[in-house]
Amino acid sequence: MNRRIFLRSAAALTGTAIAPAAFATKSLSSSIDKELHLYNIHTGEFVKTTFKQAGQYDQSSLDQLDNLLRDHRSGESTLISRTLLNDIYSLQEMFKPNQAIEIISGYRSPKTNERLRAMGHGVAKRSLHMQGKAVDIRIPGINLRQLRTAALSLKSGGVGYYPKSGFIHLDVGRVRQWGS
Repeated sequence: MNRRIFLRSAAALTGTAIAPAAFATKSLSSSIDKELHLYNIHTGEFVKTTFKQAGQYDQSSLDQLDNLLRDHRSGESTLISRTLLNDIYSLQEMFKPNQAIEIISGYRSPKTNERLRAMGHGVAKRSLHMQGKAVDIRIPGINLRQLRTAALSLKSGGVGYYPKSGFIHLDVGRVRQWGS
């Protein structure tokens, strides 16, 4: 047998031996319990809840998170993207913080968003905050630049970096980044 054929055959066999293990790992990771520890800096509310158990979302926990991430100015809430919650969970797992992740801004009603735009706060006209698909966060004790790098590694959506304001923006829109 020539060397090239041998190497191709060995590579093919290795691929089939590894593939089942990769699928098993993926299936295990989708069934782990996912708990979030969040603190809303504007309302003073803290939620520590398991929002996904045995691969299934827990509606009561999701309701708590939707409420915590509500527009703190108007009190209005919306369904927060489950992908966004999973992204926040991924960041929490990467850093294993001793304190809850701090929420600067979650959902923003269209009226609140427009008022902030009119006041010159630099919010986007079609902000994903208005769809429950964006959040502004920080993790106490974690360097903001490191948090930004970790968020970018998720490749899940947009990441804005606001070092002067002390937070990052995370959304589940198209993958992009801004801020220096």
